Amino acid sequence: MKYIFVTGGVVSSLGKGLTAASLGTLLEGRRLRVVLQKFDPYLNVDPGTMNPFQHGEVYVLNDGAETDLDLGHYERFTNCVLTRHNNLTSGQVYETVILKERRGDYLGKTVQVIPHVTDVIKDRIRQLSDESKYDVVITEIGGTTGDIEGLPFLEAIRQFILEVGPQNVVNMHVTLVPYIKAAHELKTKPTQQSVAKLREIGLQPQVLICRTEKPLDRDVRRKLSMFCSVSEKAVIEERDVEHTIYEVPLMLHAEGLDALVCDLLHLETPEPDLADWRKFVERVVSPKRRVKIAVVGKYMDVRDAYKSIYESLTHAAASEDCGIDLKLVDAESLEHDIDAQLKDVAGVLVPGGFGVRGIEGKINAARYAREHKIPYLGLCLGMQAATIEFARNVCGIKDANSTEFQKNTPEPVISLLEEQRGVRNKGASMRLGTWPTKIITGTLAEKIYGDTEVTERHRHRYEFNMKYRDRMNAKGFVISGTSPDGTLAELIELRDHPYFVGCQYHPEFQSKPNKPHPLFKGFIHACLARLTGRATHARADQESPRRVPDRELVPQR
Repeated sequence: MKYIFVTGGVVSSLGKGLTAASLGTLLEGRRLRVVLQKFDPYLNVDPGTMNPFQHGEVYVLNDGAETDLDLGHYERFTNCVLTRHNNLTSGQVYETVILKERRGDYLGKTVQVIPHVTDVIKDRIRQLSDESKYDVVITEIGGTTGDIEGLPFLEAIRQFILEVGPQNVVNMHVTLVPYIKAAHELKTKPTQQSVAKLREIGLQPQVLICRTEKPLDRDVRRKLSMFCSVSEKAVIEERDVEHTIYEVPLMLHAEGLDALVCDLLHLETPEPDLADWRKFVERVVSPKRRVKIAVVGKYMDVRDAYKSIYESLTHAAASEDCGIDLKLVDAESLEHDIDAQLKDVAGVLVPGGFGVRGIEGKINAARYAREHKIPYLGLCLGMQAATIEFARNVCGIKDANSTEFQKNTPEPVISLLEEQRGVRNKGASMRLGTWPTKIITGTLAEKIYGDTEVTERHRHRYEFNMKYRDRMNAKGFVISGTSPDGTLAELIELRDHPYFVGCQYHPEFQSKPNKPHPLFKGFIHACLARLTGRATHARADQESPRRVPDRELVPQR
């Protein structure tokens, strides 16, 4: 088993996760079995209760784990299907240690950071390597080198290298090489200081990934090599990409990163086959046509809040040799003057979210798309907003609402799940993870999926109230997907609309560059049909098998 540790220095948000994922792409191209994991130093048990303005999106895995958005990069860039074992936070570490101490597992010993905390961290790495399904484990350490909360993780890595042998490990440090405009030169001192801090902790990087706006010339590479004790060929330039993040693996391959890592780990591999990846990137960079999509949300100032949705749109558009022009619309701004903001778009997407702020704007967006026959895709709350809108304005249920927004509403077309009524703790208590959906035959959903049963990832507390099903169906509101027992609505569509689809789950968590999700693919196809004046229903996607193997399903409770 071989191990790669990815650390970062100087500043946060350098792209450690994207770098780790890109290396995973290259190593898989060399026919290695790769798995990735993320260690986050924050004290939250998981990011599930964090505000998206601060942390970005919460990425949900098959087993229901709420994790960091970097795990989305890992799954999109590789063939990994990750679980809660692939994300570890300081909160989880200390919770584990304290529970062990309370049970008496430490037999009365004084509980300390070394060895008890570091042992828990090392055990998480071993959990993956002990499965014997992989050749390489890539572990990203969140935060910035020198942060006090990250020290136990770095100390655990130092110990782990001693235990498995340095010949089986590569330390990769992502750092900033800033360009000072006034001096017209790149500065290496921040990287030198970051590596010096890493050495104080007992770690020496073998590879430097240099995030930079300008090319690294030979003198800069030599300087970094000398002062950081890294081979000159291991000073890897990682410039800002011009068009898309999917260019990063190709850029790192051109820099020789994958070959270098294989040499350091004594792995004999063929050259990577990147033909499909290059073709995908070419379509993203130079599409034959473009389409404008409005995304109506409440966290529009934070690009990472809807990261997986934007990437899923990119995947689907590339499959149609099409580019995406995103129009990011703050839901609160749609409470008035809707036409001015949505009249020029080919499609409307309303993502998930929580809380009443902006909900009326989302409802208005759904109404505009319905009345103007604009393709609409509603995800989770976006599906609920469309349901409330249809109930109010088509079915005449004027007081229709969700109990999330109006607890005692007389017309709860969206209501709290029965199992959620006694829940008090917010963390990890929603309906989470992968659940099966039964697709109703003869519906648009069946054409889109090309199947009558699919499995999708969920993260929600509220559901469509089935008491309103017949009343709304009579007006053209079709429930086209349900839970296997028929008690929960999973998919809705409108009978007399080219493409008006809402789902209670999050399809964006299962889309990949060369395997776009059927709902997104159908949405883009409908948007393109609108542009060309062909009011046609979405075509079937015969290339989309069951999304998740049965063994990955969350057991029914």
